[in-house]
Amino acid sequence: MTDRIIDISEAFAELRVRHQQLVIKVGEGDPVTTPLAELAALVVSNPSVMVSQAVLCGIAEAGGSVVICDRKFLPVAMLLPLQAHGTQAERFARQAQAPLPLRKRLWQQIVQAKIGAQGRLLVRLHGQDGGLGAMAARVRSGDPDNLEAQASRRYWPLLFGDPHFRRGSPGPDQNAYLNYGYAVLRALVARALCGAGLHPSFSLQHHNRYDAFRLADDLMEPLRPLVDAAVYEWIQNHDRTQPLDKECKAWLIGALLERREAAGESRTLFDLVARYASSLAHCLLGEAGCLEMPEP
Repeated sequence: MTDRIIDISEAFAELRVRHQQLVIKVGEGDPVTTPLAELAALVVSNPSVMVSQAVLCGIAEAGGSVVICDRKFLPVAMLLPLQAHGTQAERFARQAQAPLPLRKRLWQQIVQAKIGAQGRLLVRLHGQDGGLGAMAARVRSGDPDNLEAQASRRYWPLLFGDPHFRRGSPGPDQNAYLNYGYAVLRALVARALCGAGLHPSFSLQHHNRYDAFRLADDLMEPLRPLVDAAVYEWIQNHDRTQPLDKECKAWLIGALLERREAAGESRTLFDLVARYASSLAHCLLGEAGCLEMPEP
């Protein structure tokens, strides 16, 4: 599978499958085809998109994911492949039985990595980390001091240079861009978890009973600064109150899919996330003690 993400949000579209090809007809234009085997994720956020069962089945069988977004560009449903790994049933059982001390240690690593990544982004953009590096070093098993939230309150005003910015506010600002980027990232992480034979509902920390992808929400935390950096760059050249349009979405996806240097190699975000999810599986199986953490 390659790294292709298809986003359908701007116009009416009809999707079908023909000869292992996804066929997309947008409006009155000519159909466009892409091999199912090359599709990593299909993101749908337009209410006027028609998708057949054959499309959903074909994408899942090829190992891809489908994300359905609401009008706020937040994911409301995801379709993921459930037969992506040969020992999946065993791994599901190990996830469900993971002891609390192990889950707390893994969450500690995730929070440390997230705060550290936020601090590095602040250094890159503004020359100082706002004390986040020192805060990351103080995170204990399970993060009982909730340093993740403390770091977040410090991070957002520093990132955008706006003491009044609030993450998740309903006003016309860059929150819409962040929501969209996180939706794409969440889909990629969920797909990688399924590829590693893990179930995205068995979480380490997130406990929302209505969230079927809690483990994806756990693992994506250290990767959020990738989206933050892309949004920051976008609003340097655009009005942050501008509606989230096709141009912005394409740019954000392109920024996320840029190749990155890791361990002396050039890797895609898919490579990094797949290794990350696989390392979690090894930890849950008792084959490793630490996560192989990506560093955005």
